[in-house]
Amino acid sequence: MRAVILHDGKLSVGEVPLPEPGHGQIRLKVTRTGICGSDLHVRLDAEPSADVAAEVGYPDFIRSSHHVVMGHEFTGIVDEYGPGCRRRWKPGQAVVSLPLIKHGDDIHMTGMSQHAPGGYAEYLLVSEAATMPVPNGLDPGLAALTEPLAVAHHAVRRGDVAKDDTAVVIGCGPIGLAVILMLKAAGVRRVVASDFSGPRRELARTCGADIVVDPAVQSPWDVLGDDKRLVTNATALYGAGIGAMDALQRIPGVPWWTVMRLGQRFGAGPRGAAVFECVGVPGVIEDIVTHAPFRSRVVVVGVCMQPDTFRPTMASNKEVDLRFSFCYDPAEFRETLHMVARRRINPRPLITGVVDLDGVPEAFDQLAKADKHAKILVNPHKTP
Repeated sequence: MRAVILHDGKLSVGEVPLPEPGHGQIRLKVTRTGICGSDLHVRLDAEPSADVAAEVGYPDFIRSSHHVVMGHEFTGIVDEYGPGCRRRWKPGQAVVSLPLIKHGDDIHMTGMSQHAPGGYAEYLLVSEAATMPVPNGLDPGLAALTEPLAVAHHAVRRGDVAKDDTAVVIGCGPIGLAVILMLKAAGVRRVVASDFSGPRRELARTCGADIVVDPAVQSPWDVLGDDKRLVTNATALYGAGIGAMDALQRIPGVPWWTVMRLGQRFGAGPRGAAVFECVGVPGVIEDIVTHAPFRSRVVVVGVCMQPDTFRPTMASNKEVDLRFSFCYDPAEFRETLHMVARRRINPRPLITGVVDLDGVPEAFDQLAKADKHAKILVNPHKTP
């Protein structure tokens, strides 16, 4: 079969053996695969990610010396079962799968290891246990977005965002746009989005952002002033506490401390914004910690490949929660698929191009420019 092979930072299209499904595995005929931002990073500098993966217990992550077929955002149709499968679906059934595959007792990251070739190919292998049927009629291009949208779904859940919270999305690349879609699907009424790119700001509006700013012209933090619950300086925070004490002490026979605790349990008092860092560039976390309202929850979704610094004393003084989000669980993956199928979210604006296998190297170059494109899909069986 034909596939796109990465080796030493270079992408080339060539012939590789047709994969044969092993125990508990299914061979899929790939219909669409999304090009992920992490693929762009790994292509040029795989070693830092591989080193971190090895430190956390996965020693088989892609390295520059490996020959790897990438592509972990994919959908396809059932082609052939291996031994030991339950054969839950007929051949031709459209499915998606978690990008993880079992080889015996080992688990590998599909598209991110030479042991688990991914979706930049005509066929790939998946574990039957990790596979889910695509609801009838769902376009394969939208089904292929399940994986990146699931990343955003998990990130939003990590942010503990209430419907009346103010959410701020820093960076409107594919993941930032997906976060906006998921915030609006969760019913969040006020979403502020910020990006230097004009085309991406337009996509943010299309995806449902209520306020979109160009940070070269206006700070995203300046538009939060009309939310009276947000505290932006220390004296206001301290004053709110003393003011509440004074008011409650005027009520005879009522222990002010009990009432204060009860009110806090139901959301009374200062509450920060939910901020999503979707850039992955050194210095962004420090900028957010410095400028975000007090008691904000900052969810870091962007993948920064370099060491970074921020001032812990600033975060401590403002009681900022700094959380990191990486992936998703199987239930979130399935929820995302069905949210798309039921049209609770419309991710179609994210798709800004479709290429065949021969077009993948150029698509990588276009996406690296971070201008007009959001998500380019690969159709491995497309003819020029």
